[in-house]
Amino acid sequence: MPTLPWTTPNPAQPQTRALVMASRLEVRSFKDVPRFFLKSLAAWKQVRTAPGALGASLIAQPLKRTFWTLSAWETREALYTYAKTEPHYSVMTSLRPTMKDSTFTFWEVPVEQLPIRWPDAKQHLADQARADAADA
Repeated sequence: MPTLPWTTPNPAQPQTRALVMASRLEVRSFKDVPRFFLKSLAAWKQVRTAPGALGASLIAQPLKRTFWTLSAWETREALYTYAKTEPHYSVMTSLRPTMKDSTFTFWEVPVEQLPIRWPDAKQHLADQARADAADA
């Protein structure tokens, strides 16, 4: 499955900072993959019109039962508003029982560093997964 490339819903204000959020989401079973993928497309469509969204990308790896998200936001509040708004809210809550593992990480960058590259995002996620395991 190809990567849905970085899309820029709203232009960033120069010389500001962006909140970046990356996630790695793994579903429990192959039977959950089509449902997860279809619902993730609804959230993808939503982010493309979300106030405060500065960019987003998605990688689907159905044979690994793994999905990766990457987004940048004007503020943490803009991200949380998106997460609490339909359809994302219902997508998130309805898929929770199908999840095997998930990792989320957040960091800030100058907007001039957008778009974020996937290798950088995956490194942040790997660092976060190690930190989460150490805290467990």
